[in-house]
Amino acid sequence: MNREMKVPARLVFALVFAAVLVSGCAEPLKSGRAAKKGAIVIQSALAENEDALKAGKIAAESLKKALGSTAPKVVLVTDCFDDKALKTSALKGVTSVFSKDIVVGFAGYGSFTQGGAQDTDTVGVLGIGGDGIDVQIAFQKNMGAKGLSFDTDKAKLTKVLGDAGRTLAKKLTQKADSRLLIAIPDAHSPKNQLFMDGLQEVVGKDFPITGGSISKNDGETFLSYQGQLHSDSAIAIMLSGDFKVAMAGRQAKTNDAVIATAKDGAAEALKNLGAKPIAMIAFDCAGRKGKLDNLGDELKAFQGVTGKDITVFGAYCAGEFGPADVKEKKPGVVSSGMGWHAMITFIGR
Repeated sequence: MNREMKVPARLVFALVFAAVLVSGCAEPLKSGRAAKKGAIVIQSALAENEDALKAGKIAAESLKKALGSTAPKVVLVTDCFDDKALKTSALKGVTSVFSKDIVVGFAGYGSFTQGGAQDTDTVGVLGIGGDGIDVQIAFQKNMGAKGLSFDTDKAKLTKVLGDAGRTLAKKLTQKADSRLLIAIPDAHSPKNQLFMDGLQEVVGKDFPITGGSISKNDGETFLSYQGQLHSDSAIAIMLSGDFKVAMAGRQAKTNDAVIATAKDGAAEALKNLGAKPIAMIAFDCAGRKGKLDNLGDELKAFQGVTGKDITVFGAYCAGEFGPADVKEKKPGVVSSGMGWHAMITFIGR
């Protein structure tokens, strides 16, 4: 699937009330104009350290060095620490290097970059900047899904997660050059599809959406926004500019299949990109990670396609957004909320 110029025939939503959260708190929302043929810089970094503050700071400092003179417009953070205090420390480490206004993050089961793959006591970071890419960030607090079960509360979950997805999407301006929406909710699979339904009512079913649901570390789920931890919430990042996006999704539940589908999915997405790749972003299922005999083998499979020079950022999640790897696909639907998938996205020009 390739995304270059097509945008669903829908109105661009005004932001008159979109900068106000359900709680009434004002929310900064970035919306600018990407320069034609302007610079697009996407870099990632990873740090493993039992000291969460050090892990966050080392990862952030490594990312800042990789970005060089480019100031990031968003820094996406994923951590794997089993304690709210440790997560707070990891976040403080990142925000000691980058402004908290551009830092958003989520709990995961580990992450990987071109430099390696790690799970516990890890912070992974992705930085996106340059005048050739526009970045908008939106946050939705208190969705109303906390404590609700998919099995016993599906009707209520359908409403509150659908409402949250719609509200969050309306906080973003979908422009002619909008290319990709990254969504990160507190909505463990299969709840993530209910959230996706709300997003797609606004942006369209044919608009590329990737991302993943946050994980439970030590029984707790947390997103980070502007230096604070939140549960029962969601984040969305809209990327716009004159670049191309290609996606592929692959499902697997055994060691060999996880490795094979990583290679196959990356090869499909890269082939469909039709441009020079800048970065590969993968939201991967923690279940797939758990089937690997060696944690790094899936990353090696990805890099058998990308090489080791292209920026890679991957996170192990609790439900992923992207092209469904199923026999019966819904016509015109680019992305779905799934589990057991590696959702692979290439950005290039």
